[in-house]
Amino acid sequence: MATKPELLAKAAELKLEVSETNTVAEIEAAIAEAEKHEVKEQHVAKAGKRSQKALDEAAEKAAKEARKEQGDTTPQDPDAVEAKKKGPKPVTRPRIERRGKKYQAAAGKVEAGKLYSLAEALELATTTSITAFDASVELHVRLGVDPRQADQNIRATVSLPHGTGKDVRVAVFAPESEHAAAKAAGADIVGDEEFTKQLDKEELTFDVLVATPQYMPKLGRYARLLGPRGLMPNPKSGTVATDVAKAVTEAKAGKIEYRVDKQAIVHLPFGKVSFGADKLAGNAQAFFTSLQAQKPSSLKGAYIKSITVSTTMGPGIKVEVSNN
Repeated sequence: MATKPELLAKAAELKLEVSETNTVAEIEAAIAEAEKHEVKEQHVAKAGKRSQKALDEAAEKAAKEARKEQGDTTPQDPDAVEAKKKGPKPVTRPRIERRGKKYQAAAGKVEAGKLYSLAEALELATTTSITAFDASVELHVRLGVDPRQADQNIRATVSLPHGTGKDVRVAVFAPESEHAAAKAAGADIVGDEEFTKQLDKEELTFDVLVATPQYMPKLGRYARLLGPRGLMPNPKSGTVATDVAKAVTEAKAGKIEYRVDKQAIVHLPFGKVSFGADKLAGNAQAFFTSLQAQKPSSLKGAYIKSITVSTTMGPGIKVEVSNN
């Protein structure tokens, strides 16, 4: 055991404020506390340029081990722990504020929560287009069907009286005997074996592909190329036909296919802003007549759940639904 003079000498080395008036126990306690701080400072010095986060994690780990040694099994607040890990939540602006000024101005014309009549919605759509080009006008119809059921997987075609406003490029894959009639009807691409060479190169320079029934087996190996793009000919869409000239004429005139997606929604571009509300209404009415004809007999409940009209990149306009 060190004597009092020895303890005072060590205290002087550590620059402690002790004197002869202090007891041996007081001097020993002061020396022990000073040595403890010295060890901690050496530990921090070894950390070098460790981040504050690393030091905090080390302190948290030490505190956890200390609670464990003391037998403290009280669970920590999970929300507080998670918040500490993630940090403060980022401040996010409302979705509409993250849009451009043109979109915000257009959206301001649409009354939130209001259900417009179809005529009102179409009139409004022509005034809320924000693009420099002639934007498409689209219908988005949510149905009460289950697309997983074969009889409720809606897929059909409709001939729009005023067309789509788009120059439809039609390709015909048929025997040579059909080529002249297809070209006369306005087909952009006509071929047989030469056409498959174009498909081999994945050159899809057409919007609609018409094929004769006997040529369909030859397209089987291109199913993965054509199917996901909606270009595979199908009897339901009228693109598998014995009368290719008629199929080409209908496609050019505005006959388009629509189908329900996995979320039970039908998306249909049915004209351009330049059409005006009257022509758009004519096309929309033709579509809804066709859609009603596809209503499954096994369906229970409402067939049409919601309707939204929008232009390309424009705000959605909700339309009142009538299932009569």
